[in-house]
Amino acid sequence: MGIEEKLPSGVLLSTVEGLVGYFRKASFWPVTFGLACCAIEMMTYGAPVYDSGRWGQEVFRASPRQADLMIVAGRVSQKMAPVVRQIYDQMPNPKYVLAMGVCASSGGMFNNYAIVQGVDHIVPVDMYLPGCPPRPEMLIDAMFKLMDKVQHQPLGPNRVRAELEREARQLAAIPSEEMKGLLR
Repeated sequence: MGIEEKLPSGVLLSTVEGLVGYFRKASFWPVTFGLACCAIEMMTYGAPVYDSGRWGQEVFRASPRQADLMIVAGRVSQKMAPVVRQIYDQMPNPKYVLAMGVCASSGGMFNNYAIVQGVDHIVPVDMYLPGCPPRPEMLIDAMFKLMDKVQHQPLGPNRVRAELEREARQLAAIPSEEMKGLLR
């Protein structure tokens, strides 16, 4: 016999972290930031056919000071890297980054000195979206996964503890040069 049976119907039980996570996931404001062909697919995601407004993301902000999500859509050149970092630094916390396309994730087919081989060398990336270019449906799926991550993200001291645990797990992971078989 739990507390749920003693309460009248219509009473909702939750935690502050649960409520804050629910509200934060439903109010992403992406910064307008497209670098190459993936930006066309990102624009299509905001168009009426796919309608990102259904999930509270219809407001693509022109100012990074009003945005909490950076979708890096396309390849990042060495000249553009400081600008990407500056825009990221201007965003208020909590802020999230989605690397859209294979060029933003790993440099893509441009394996040369002019292109940054992954935007994670410049800013911390929360979600990777593969494809060349990825379809708007794939961006919708990545946004849902990012929303789920944000909703279940702890707050305050719990967040600091979770980040320290995640860092310890990553440091204890097997280095890629020691992996055998198909994982090489």
